Amino acid sequence: MTENARRGVRVEADALTRRFGDHLALDGVSLTIAPGEAFGLLGPNGAGKTTFIRCLTGTLLPSGGEVRVDGLSPTRDPGAVRARLGFVAETSRLYPELRVEGFLRFAAGARGLAGRARADAVARVIERFALGEVAKRLVGHLSKGFQQRVSLAQAFVADPPLVIVDEPTGGLDPVQRDEVQSLLRSLRGERTLLLCTHDLEEARALSERVAVVNRGRLVALGATSDVLAGDPLALFRAEAAA
Repeated sequence: MTENARRGVRVEADALTRRFGDHLALDGVSLTIAPGEAFGLLGPNGAGKTTFIRCLTGTLLPSGGEVRVDGLSPTRDPGAVRARLGFVAETSRLYPELRVEGFLRFAAGARGLAGRARADAVARVIERFALGEVAKRLVGHLSKGFQQRVSLAQAFVADPPLVIVDEPTGGLDPVQRDEVQSLLRSLRGERTLLLCTHDLEEARALSERVAVVNRGRLVALGATSDVLAGDPLALFRAEAAA
């Protein structure tokens, strides 16, 4: 797929800063993610990855700088930004007492879909994420791998141009991990994908470019193969000793 054929949104962070009291969680982070790009946001636990995502999704206000989605601010245009994104949280936000199909209908309705549009959207993601065999089962009775597929399906149900995935294969066994990664690779170029992880092998498998943050600061940015060459763990340690 050529660059011109790619779908998705442009994400821009300009000197994005966030403080929690005396703690500087994000320290002037600037980066751009191109439409249709599979982009990895890497760093150790506590590096600032989740704070970046919360600013991007509008659930947290920046202390300085800004982040934009196709030029729109999550602070000033929260509804317009939310309409453009789907989010897969690290901790599952599913309803175990609902059946898979019912949960996806609920998720589609929450995104403003109704009637035939909702039915078509649910059918589309059930097929796309290979959920047909479990569509009538309770979410709480599924394996962790199938639950992660359901979580991905709800993020895509409104066909958003930006999807944010936080630690997509955490806790999965090797087979489940490979299945989820294959699903995510199949989406490359169809929309902008922001992958938040501390797993270097996952970043190599799924992202075209990566940014590494540590102690809130951007310590590396570039092509995945370049940034993760040599001893990438040094980037995780670089600021930890500061």
